[in-house]
Amino acid sequence: QVQLVESGGGLVQPGGSLRLSCAASGDTFTILRMGWHRQAPGKQRELVAQLTNSRFTTYADSVKGRFTISRDYAKNTVYLQMNSLKPEDTAVYYCNADTAGSSDWGQGTQVTVSS
Repeated sequence: QVQLVESGGGLVQPGGSLRLSCAASGDTFTILRMGWHRQAPGKQRELVAQLTNSRFTTYADSVKGRFTISRDYAKNTVYLQMNSLKPEDTAVYYCNADTAGSSDWGQGTQVTVSS
C-alpha cells in the first residue's frame, strides 16, 4: 500500500495561486499513476489532473490552462500548481495513487477561493 499526505491548501483570493503537494511513502515503487481529485460541498468527487509513469497527463476541462500537475520521482512527491483560481475551484483536494492492486487516497486538503 501507499500512504499519501497532502499539504498546501488554504484561503486565496480569486485570481491567486496555490501549490498543493502530496508526499507518498510505503510501496511507492508500485505506483502506476498519481492524480488530484476534488470534492465541493454537495457535489461528487471529480478528477482534476492525473499523471502516469509515462508522463502522460490528463486534466479536467475546467482547469486546463490554469493547473499543472508534476511529480518529483526522487522525492516521491506530486504537485498541483493552481493559477488563476476561481471561486468554483473551492473544494477539498485529494491526492490519489493507483497501483496494480489498489487505489490509495490522502486525507484531503481544503482550498477556498474567496475575496
